[in-house]
Amino acid sequence: MHHYSKRMPALCWLLALIPAISAVAFAEDDRAGTASAHILQAEIALQEDDYRTATREYRKAAELSGNAETARQATLMAFSYGFDEDTLAAALRWRELDPDNDKALLYVARLELRLGKLRSSRRNFKKLIEAGDESADKRLISLMSVLSQEDPERSDKVMRWLAKPYPESALAHYAAAVMALQAGDLAVAETRSLRAADLDPEWLKAKLLYARVLLLGGKQDEAINFTARIIGDDPNPDPAARMELAMLLMAADRDDDALSQVNQILLEQASRTDALRLMAIINFRQNNLDAAWDDFEDLLRSGDYRMDALYYLGRIADFRGEHDKAIQLYTGVKYGQSAVVSQRRASVLIAIQRDDQEEALKHLDDFADEVPKYAVDMVLVRAQLLALLHRYPDALEYYNKAVDYRPDDEGTYLSRAEMLLRMGRVDEAIVQYRQAVRRWPDSALSLNALGYTLADRTDEYREAEKLIRRALKLDPDSPAIIDSLGWVLFRRGEYDAALRELQGAYTLFADPEVAAHLVDVLAALDRRDEALELLVAAEFKDPGSEHLKDVRERLFSEAP
Repeated sequence: MHHYSKRMPALCWLLALIPAISAVAFAEDDRAGTASAHILQAEIALQEDDYRTATREYRKAAELSGNAETARQATLMAFSYGFDEDTLAAALRWRELDPDNDKALLYVARLELRLGKLRSSRRNFKKLIEAGDESADKRLISLMSVLSQEDPERSDKVMRWLAKPYPESALAHYAAAVMALQAGDLAVAETRSLRAADLDPEWLKAKLLYARVLLLGGKQDEAINFTARIIGDDPNPDPAARMELAMLLMAADRDDDALSQVNQILLEQASRTDALRLMAIINFRQNNLDAAWDDFEDLLRSGDYRMDALYYLGRIADFRGEHDKAIQLYTGVKYGQSAVVSQRRASVLIAIQRDDQEEALKHLDDFADEVPKYAVDMVLVRAQLLALLHRYPDALEYYNKAVDYRPDDEGTYLSRAEMLLRMGRVDEAIVQYRQAVRRWPDSALSLNALGYTLADRTDEYREAEKLIRRALKLDPDSPAIIDSLGWVLFRRGEYDAALRELQGAYTLFADPEVAAHLVDVLAALDRRDEALELLVAAEFKDPGSEHLKDVRERLFSEAP
């Protein structure tokens, strides 16, 4: 059922694009009627939450219109909904109509990078850094915020190429080091950050970046000592160095030492909200919820890091069982890394705690209308919520939409297959998992999903074990894959070997499904007392687990 009244924000957003177009551009464009018709079709599609059709119709309007504003808005719409091919087409049209517009060129370069068109992307990024009043290496630094949101390996390749003409620039080496670090190339990141520090010995950021490289390379103590020396050697140390040291200490699980550094910063500069934020997070990590609540409320009043403050306040209210307050706080998280998870949790609380499923679904619709950037994410969240509510046919409908919108998202693809499994459509699910393995042959996630399903739902144990062992080579420390291996060994009757693997998985991750598998194996080995003891302990931790319920009903229905 569609709630048309709630869709007015989305329609207003779209209709706001039209006046500048219709008043000037269409009067001069012989194809105005056709372009206008496409905008109307886009408007209708939005009413039906058909984001792909809306985006394509608006792109077609841009192709027909000679007005750059139409192309700009088509670009923004396509980018907002995450349809990359349409975004690039609209951005190219925008650039064609407004060839001196750097924003249009930035969209073109970014989408070329996203779509793997690295040569043309590099050329266009090069045009951007060579334009304007700033030096090219300074503009390289400004590009980092864009490149860091794209595929790390591609961004690293592009940045290395862009930085190559500036071998004596500390800024260029720093930018290249940041991208190499994000791509996981620690050797290049270390070399580049050290070179940047050598070229500009007074530049603190280059030194702190080097410390971060050390940390990620497993040299935790060396990173901490290096940063501590920077602070100790300076009679008036920069608070940024203390902040970095505090984060390094947190990464080493030395929260008390990190808090000491943060307190020192706030003692010297009480108005530093980045330090207040870090102190709040440390208190939250240490389960000092009252102190964390006060800190995040102070942060909220400051106006800085607002989304972080709302998210963590929501989590604290959630932990305390203050569900209405948690919903209100989560709802306020409109953007940032926690936006999607916040809306997902708010919808679950509305559905379960308020016992209002339709209001929960409407909450997701409203958020999608209010913040189009997350509209496609809300389709997936809606599918997850419907699955949680055991409304499987409805959930599958939205998983299908999510896959259609994000066909290259492996996780969404696998989630749809899992939904088919829950519905008892095993053969269809296995077909989906096989397709996933063909599309992502080097993915431990897809290999394990197919292998475990074959082991659990069929008698194709030999193939299942091969797939699981391939997955384990790719991700040898994954408790989920180790569990899968233990389960297929159990299904093959190799109980002792299965027990070893499952115990290892349970040590790494005390999950109720792994516990259920262990109970099965112990019972098969005629160690029923141990099996029951484990089952009772697992049930105490996860009383609602369907896996534990199933194994109890099968093996211990008479036990207390």
